[in-house]
Amino acid sequence: MTVKNAFYAQSGGVTAVINASAAGVIETARQHPDRIGKVYAGRNGIIGALTEDLIDTSRESAENIAALRHTPSGAFGSCRYKLKSLEANRTQYERLIEVFKAHNIGYFFYNGGGDSADTCLKVSQLAETMGYPIQAIHVPKTVDNDLPITDCCPGFGSVAKYVATSIREAGYDVASMCATSTKVFILEVMGRHAGWITAACGLASEAEGEAPHILLFPEIEFDEEAFLARVDECVKTHGFCVIGVSEGIRNKEGKFLSESGLTDAFGHAQLGGVAPTIANLIRDRLGHKYHWAVADYLQRAARHIASAVDVEQAYELGKAAVEIALQGKNAIMPAIRRLESQPYRWDIIEAPLSEVANVEKFMPREFISEDGFHITDACREYLSPLIQGEDIPPFSNGLPAYVRLDNHPVERKLPPFEV
Repeated sequence: MTVKNAFYAQSGGVTAVINASAAGVIETARQHPDRIGKVYAGRNGIIGALTEDLIDTSRESAENIAALRHTPSGAFGSCRYKLKSLEANRTQYERLIEVFKAHNIGYFFYNGGGDSADTCLKVSQLAETMGYPIQAIHVPKTVDNDLPITDCCPGFGSVAKYVATSIREAGYDVASMCATSTKVFILEVMGRHAGWITAACGLASEAEGEAPHILLFPEIEFDEEAFLARVDECVKTHGFCVIGVSEGIRNKEGKFLSESGLTDAFGHAQLGGVAPTIANLIRDRLGHKYHWAVADYLQRAARHIASAVDVEQAYELGKAAVEIALQGKNAIMPAIRRLESQPYRWDIIEAPLSEVANVEKFMPREFISEDGFHITDACREYLSPLIQGEDIPPFSNGLPAYVRLDNHPVERKLPPFEV
């Protein structure tokens, strides 16, 4: 069989375990030198392919690649960049083919979320539309847990573990001070349209009166009066109130409470922080003393408290992507299939990219309590297995010891290209 090189890149918001998928791809590719020559990583995602800014991962030691499994963020740089359609920008696709030809690339592995799946699907169609043979496999990743078909998305389990732990610990703090100090604490978490991370906060509440007491989901229209009544009732009953809120909650007009008026590189509305908006509402209407926090990048970078299940799934999906490509398949995403919840058992199936790209998976209504302010037992059963186990990274001088790759550049062979 002809030996071809592979291209791997990371896209979108990075996670605590996306590098574990990178390790899965690279280590598996190295086991097949008769089929895959080198794995070239794109510096800063698909932009690295367009600008011919490639990284030669073969120059990294086996020890460094293995250390990616316990290192957060994107080792090769990520991006928020979505390829336009072939009709809208044929030049981009012609450039991709030029770069792939120049570096003998026949395998394309793109590690990201829904928009990345769309990019991968477009690349997979190069053979049909432009006559260049390429096998494009999407490696799923997103803290938002909103990809279809797969039971869960790598990155989510670790974020879920982090936010559930954080809101439980904050709840203990507020409970100890509420008699004379703070009555309300609000934790804002990620989730533009889907409330999976907010739901994970609910895992911290295992008995009546435990924090969090209120969860606000994007799937549920924000009812100001009902919310304020619940907050006040909670403070009177328990002495304090802890709230988990998604950045993407909307009012009855369908507008984000935190919309800043700006858009990101994908054209999505830029959200400006809903926690202070909620806090000010409580202050103005109820007068309770409050504190708020935004988990922001901390939630997706927290490798020190990663879920062992999440790490394993991230690695295995990277490995499966290479194995699927070696079977000659194209336009596929390896996906997790749940076989059983207790104990949690899963395997990997193949999802067609045509059924994944640009499709969001929202929280089902049966996972949200009837009043819209918490999770149900069914949701708890779904979420609980995903946060199980600890995969603690090595520590040095009291801090996590993460790897920094050398990221040796591949010599360019083509003229520059403006993105």
